[in-house]
Amino acid sequence: MRIGIAFDLKKKPLANLPEDIYEELDSIETVEAIESVLNSAGHETVRLGGGKNFLFSILKTHVDIVFNIAEGWGARSREAHIPSVLELLGTPYTGSDPLTLSLTLDKGMAKRVVMSAGVLTPRFSVIKDAKSINHVQELNFPLIVKPLWEGSSIGIRRDSKVQNFKELKRKLEWLINSYGEPTLVEEFIEGEEVTVGVIGNENPYVIGMMMIKPRIGDPRDFIYSLEVKRNWREEVEYFSPPPLSEQALSELSRSALAAYEALSCRDVARLDFRMGRDGKPYFLEANPLPGLNPETGDLPIMIEKEGIPYAKLILSILDNALRRNRLTAKSRACV
Repeated sequence: MRIGIAFDLKKKPLANLPEDIYEELDSIETVEAIESVLNSAGHETVRLGGGKNFLFSILKTHVDIVFNIAEGWGARSREAHIPSVLELLGTPYTGSDPLTLSLTLDKGMAKRVVMSAGVLTPRFSVIKDAKSINHVQELNFPLIVKPLWEGSSIGIRRDSKVQNFKELKRKLEWLINSYGEPTLVEEFIEGEEVTVGVIGNENPYVIGMMMIKPRIGDPRDFIYSLEVKRNWREEVEYFSPPPLSEQALSELSRSALAAYEALSCRDVARLDFRMGRDGKPYFLEANPLPGLNPETGDLPIMIEKEGIPYAKLILSILDNALRRNRLTAKSRACV
C-alpha cells in the first residue's frame, strides 16, 4: 500500500512571535519513526509535507491513504485544513474529520460538548479581551489561564495559575497581546493530572492511562507548562497505570470514552483530565492529533509503559482508518 504522510515541521519563530508559537509542530524524527514502522510493515511511504506544499504534493502524487499528523497553521480551524483537502479529493486519511479537529482545538467548544454527555469539566469562561474580565466573577480562585485554541502547552507557563483579579488581568493582557486570540479561564482543579489514550471507531477502547507527577512539589498544584514539557526528563515522572483506586480508574475510563464519542473522535485520541478533591476526573481537553514522537509524545510514553511496542500503536491507527474506509492491507496489527 502507498501511504502519504502529512506533517508540519517546527521552525524558528520570527522575532515578533512568541517563542513557543510552533511548539505543536513535529520534528523530522517523528516523521522518520512513522516511516520506519510503515516501511517495515511492507508499505511504501511518501512525504507530502503540510500547508501549500501539501497541496502541490497531493495533486501530483497517488497514495492509497494519508497518515495525517499535520497540525496546520494560522487559524482556529488549522488542524482541519489537510483533512478538508483530502475529503475534497476523495482521499482516505487517518484520524478525525475536519469538524472534530476544529471543535476540539477550541477548548471552550469542546468542554460544552462533553458536558452535554455528562462528563465533568472545571467551571470556565471564555474571555475575548482583557476588558471582559468581569465575566469570570462567578468563578472561584485559583484560576488557570490558557490560550483558547492552542495545544502542546503553548501559552501555558508556571505562572498561569492566578490567585486574584490583579494577577488575572496581567495574565490575560499578556496572552491576548502575545497570541492574538481569546483565552480560556477555568477553575484550577487541585489534583493529579492524568491523560488517557483511546483508540477505535465502532467500539473504541482505552489503551492506557498515565499520571503526570512533578518530581518536586505537591502534585495537586502541578501545571504541565511549557517549561516542564521542554525539560520533562528532569521535571516529571510518568506513572502508567496511575496509582488510583479502581473506582477512580473506572470513572476515568468512562469519562474518556464518553468524551471521545461525544466529540466524534476517530481512530485515536488522547484526553486530559485532572482528579478533583472529590475523587472524580474533570475533563481539560481532547487531542485527536496526539503527538507521536516515540521519545517525547505522551501517548507513546504511555503505551511503552503499558508494554505496547510503538510499532503496534502506529499500525493500529492505520488499521482502524483502513477498516473505517473499507480498505485492506496485509499489515494489520492491533493494540
